[in-house]
Amino acid sequence: MTDFALTDEHRTLRDSIVAFARRELNQGVHLRDRDQVFPHDLWLRCGEQGLQGLPVPTGLGGQGLDPLSSAVVLEALGYGCLDGGLVMAICAHLLASVVPIWKHGTPAQHERYLADLCRGRRIAAVGMTEASGGSEPFQMAARATRDGDGFVIRATKTLITNAPVADLAVVYAATDPDKGYHGGITGFLVERGAEGFTAGQTFETMGLRSCPIGELVLDDVRVGPDAVLGPVGAGGLIFAESMIWERLLLVASHLGVMDRLLDQAVEYARTRTSAGRPIGEHQAISHRIADMKVQLEAARLLTYRGAWKLDRSRDVALDAAMAKLFASETLVQMALDTIRVLGGYGFMTEYEVERVLRDSVASVIYSGTSDIQRVFISRWLLGM
Repeated sequence: MTDFALTDEHRTLRDSIVAFARRELNQGVHLRDRDQVFPHDLWLRCGEQGLQGLPVPTGLGGQGLDPLSSAVVLEALGYGCLDGGLVMAICAHLLASVVPIWKHGTPAQHERYLADLCRGRRIAAVGMTEASGGSEPFQMAARATRDGDGFVIRATKTLITNAPVADLAVVYAATDPDKGYHGGITGFLVERGAEGFTAGQTFETMGLRSCPIGELVLDDVRVGPDAVLGPVGAGGLIFAESMIWERLLLVASHLGVMDRLLDQAVEYARTRTSAGRPIGEHQAISHRIADMKVQLEAARLLTYRGAWKLDRSRDVALDAAMAKLFASETLVQMALDTIRVLGGYGFMTEYEVERVLRDSVASVIYSGTSDIQRVFISRWLLGM
């Protein structure tokens, strides 16, 4: 499949997820956003559908979907689910934590964690970002020092998705600071309840308010060798791989949101009249909607091509950067365009678009900012 047209199986899968999301996940979204409440009951319902383990092999507790099929499911979730925070929490859990545990964990780690993670019975967070790190996460202050056959970790991680509710954290710390990215960073699996491991403050955010974001504090947390994810020193490569997955498949959920915005704009332009004519007959409106359709399809092709290459090519980082940059910037623009089409109604909470706009702003920040994606792309082109 190189033209990325959906197969009958994909369409059936998509329709089932859209129906599930509309039926199960959309009650009380406005209140959850207003009160910044994480819907743990809905998280568990998503776990019953296997959404937290899409690409993980069935023998390890997942759904065994290929990356492109996983992208189709996440697009459907973004289309059907009005709760952008819940979608974000699922994607961060799956792509930045579950995927690296699946890809690089030991059989014992698989047995201990994966089934529960894939079914939503445990919630995971990834501890990388630090207050001074920003878009240079490998200039980290976190340290893991040898202690017998294990390590002692001291770190404070911030702006961590799912941190306030996480049962397990994939924490990255420097084990050999002189080596930096290549050989100096190691990933660790740290469970809630470990002595010295606490969730710090929870942040109040502009958007994605049902997705809990906060701090992870590790104050001399001792872990054994069984907590090391992958080889010691391989954390940089493991994290980079997880970000490729996240940049491609998280933005797949954005495609669904954009598709929903387009449907909303089209329906409004057909039914809203001005001077006795549908506003869609006005060129300013019709051309804006035409541009929205072009942007959506361009974003979909970039994303699907990258997802298709994920399990076929090692050289997919550029595709991920381009898809992340274009889809996230397009999401913000399409939310603004939809508000413009709806006019004053787009500014009102009952029409849902203002919340989509607030949620969309985060997309140009997480998983590497838009400017960082431009740096990746330009360095690849210029060989610098």
